[in-house]
Amino acid sequence: MHAHNHQSSEAASSDDDTSVSTTTSSSSASTDEEKSLGSKIFDAYTKTANAATTLFPLWTVLFTAIALKKPSTFDFFTTQYFTAALAALMLSMGITLTPKDFMDVASEPASILMQFSLCYGMMPALALGLGKVFGLDAGLLAGMVLVGSINGGQASNLCTYIAKGNVALSVLMTTATTVGAIFMTPFLCKLLLGAVVPVDAKGIAVSTLQVVLAPIAVGMTANKFAPGLVKAILPFAPVVGVVSTCLLVASAVAQVAAPIMSAGIGLQLPVLLLHLVGGIVGYWLPKLTGFGEVKSRTMAIETSMKSSAFGFLLAKLHFGDYVARVPSAVSVVWMALTGSLLAVVWRYIPVKEGE
Repeated sequence: MHAHNHQSSEAASSDDDTSVSTTTSSSSASTDEEKSLGSKIFDAYTKTANAATTLFPLWTVLFTAIALKKPSTFDFFTTQYFTAALAALMLSMGITLTPKDFMDVASEPASILMQFSLCYGMMPALALGLGKVFGLDAGLLAGMVLVGSINGGQASNLCTYIAKGNVALSVLMTTATTVGAIFMTPFLCKLLLGAVVPVDAKGIAVSTLQVVLAPIAVGMTANKFAPGLVKAILPFAPVVGVVSTCLLVASAVAQVAAPIMSAGIGLQLPVLLLHLVGGIVGYWLPKLTGFGEVKSRTMAIETSMKSSAFGFLLAKLHFGDYVARVPSAVSVVWMALTGSLLAVVWRYIPVKEGE
């Protein structure tokens, strides 16, 4: 009977901490119980957080469904929030990194070059090929090539973290392709589409610094000078990342919900294949050319996951044809799904020592 009471008092204590000390007879027992309760709550949180992170693809689908069904739900999520969410996502990654991680990566430019060529060589060609095979009309084809020709997405860093890849390498690759986008995206669109796509290079560069590099720098600095604080925040980082990504996906989708719905399978399929095939090639090409497992996973996710939200913005600003922005919005969904699916699958496939 006493044991039963003990359990019920502990159950109650999770709702009301004060009940712990009153229901336990001696004060020493109460501190023990409070301590174990604190760690129990934290263990429960860690379990829940792990489950939540693992179910990342599910949340993406859920948020997308809401955005398509009732786009107005995400009206509150203005451009300022959009930028803030991207920054929060980057900060949640930044605090997991140390300057040494970057030094290690900088000593091997081969990985960065490999991924850069996957991002700006294989992907645009694949996008153009798929667009032609599926007979997309001019506006959709332009949008499709744009998706293939943009930089690696910020969410790739989160997915790499979940997949036990090399996060520092992922961030460096994202940064390399993001800086590269200033030159490569307009060049590829002109080359492949023959249409001149004006890109606000200065604007892109400034956004890149604000949204990507600054939060990472802040996170790394905190990691160096306030390790205690970071240690306390660290368990919450993946959750912040997942929430940010879901909101970013939903917001982009909500803005072009109608054209997405009317685009149908003829557009959904090529866009899905772009990310899926991109991920598969992005894994096997490095793997077969002698890069290790961790690096190959990192490159696969980095190649598959494009900065579709950014592509959406570019199409909105610089493509005359309204339809051109639809592939980017469709891509936001499939990109998040493919990337998070790869991440979750790899999370449970162990990496052999030394790879």
